[in-house]
Amino acid sequence: MSRTATLSRTTTETDISVWVDLDHQEEVSIDTGVGFFDHMLTLFARHGRIGLKVKAVGDLHIDSHHTVEDVGIAIGACIKEALGDKKQINRYGTSYVPMDEALGFVSLDISGRPFLVFDAELKADMLGNYDTELTEEFFRAISFNAGITLHARVLYGRNTHHKIEALFKAFGRALREAMEINENIIGINSTKGML
Repeated sequence: MSRTATLSRTTTETDISVWVDLDHQEEVSIDTGVGFFDHMLTLFARHGRIGLKVKAVGDLHIDSHHTVEDVGIAIGACIKEALGDKKQINRYGTSYVPMDEALGFVSLDISGRPFLVFDAELKADMLGNYDTELTEEFFRAISFNAGITLHARVLYGRNTHHKIEALFKAFGRALREAMEINENIIGINSTKGML
């Protein structure tokens, strides 16, 4: 079974194409025009062990908000499609990731019930042309479009770059655990019979 998906999404603010392969990490190509965000998406793909291609052209002359949020929408929709019927997936994933002095935590449930709890104090407002408050917007967009209950928290740290990096890596690792096929699970991992 191939767990891949492709999406093209065009609005008056952004033009985005995304390709996701949940089971093969060889191909990662990110170009959003927002350097720090490209770096974070690359880390997410590497630590989630997924193939990910993102090409985004957005209204960066305004700011990076539309680009970051719309990329989250597109990646989330691709993840949802690629997961298919969700038979035999673990469903839950949790990861703690240290990044120097910072410690990030992500726990998630591929439940079909989108929800985000985000708890991170980010002192620096900007990292390059990336507005750090968009970290929460990205995780909200991906959570709501993938149908994931997502808890993301920075437990401690000082450096904003390190804090955000810890979250993106932890998200990749938690997602990998949750979407892993487990042959010990019969059908859907829910008493409801669906996710």
